[in-house]
Amino acid sequence: MQLSEHNTVATAPKLSVRLARTPEDVRRAQRLRYQVFAEEMGAQLSSAAEGLDRDEFDTHCDHLIVEDHNSDTVIGTYRMLPPHKARQLPSLYSEHEFDLSRLNGIRPQVIEVGRSCVHQDFRRGAVIAMLWAGLADYVRQQGGQYLAGCASVSLADGGQQAVSLYRQIEERHLAPLEWRVTPHLPLPLDRVSQPQSGPIPPLIKGYLRAGAWVCGEPAWDPDFNCADFFMLLPMAKLDLRHQRHFGN
Repeated sequence: MQLSEHNTVATAPKLSVRLARTPEDVRRAQRLRYQVFAEEMGAQLSSAAEGLDRDEFDTHCDHLIVEDHNSDTVIGTYRMLPPHKARQLPSLYSEHEFDLSRLNGIRPQVIEVGRSCVHQDFRRGAVIAMLWAGLADYVRQQGGQYLAGCASVSLADGGQQAVSLYRQIEERHLAPLEWRVTPHLPLPLDRVSQPQSGPIPPLIKGYLRAGAWVCGEPAWDPDFNCADFFMLLPMAKLDLRHQRHFGN
């Protein structure tokens, strides 16, 4: 399968987005994930000695990468597990953290996404938009009807940002009850009595702007030192503005 490449000629002529084609492409994405999750967020990774973030799901997934051609490095990535590959596995990655039984009826149409990150020097709108454009291409080609997966927020600040974010989200962006999931290890929201509000992380902001729901309270992931929000985006909810942005 060929994913069309998007070049931001006007604003960032040295960046492009595509699917990983080779094992080395995947390793470059895993190297970026290690930098973000281990070095920045303090995740405890079994593959840390290699300077990579990798797990058993990587070989079953497709990997989206944004490249900086000035330095020949990957500066943004997503991984995607399409339904036909998910059927070969005993569970989705998200099921390590959430009970997804309420979503059983739509699982054959779900593309699970995760391990999304952007290099700290490139966390601006252009790179996020390129990742979303690549995801939109991928979903169209796979015929998926839903995007779902975990979006992470660091707990390095003691949980202030994560709790504040959930308090903002529960007012406007919670999924209907029939789409709710339950964390196996809930983030103790009451431990932060007066969370200080801050900016919404760019990747989660991208989900919300596209029309995604947060399907309940976040899970606590001690290994990655983060709170994980389970996001669900019915592709039919993408409004006309986003469809025009993605080139439809």
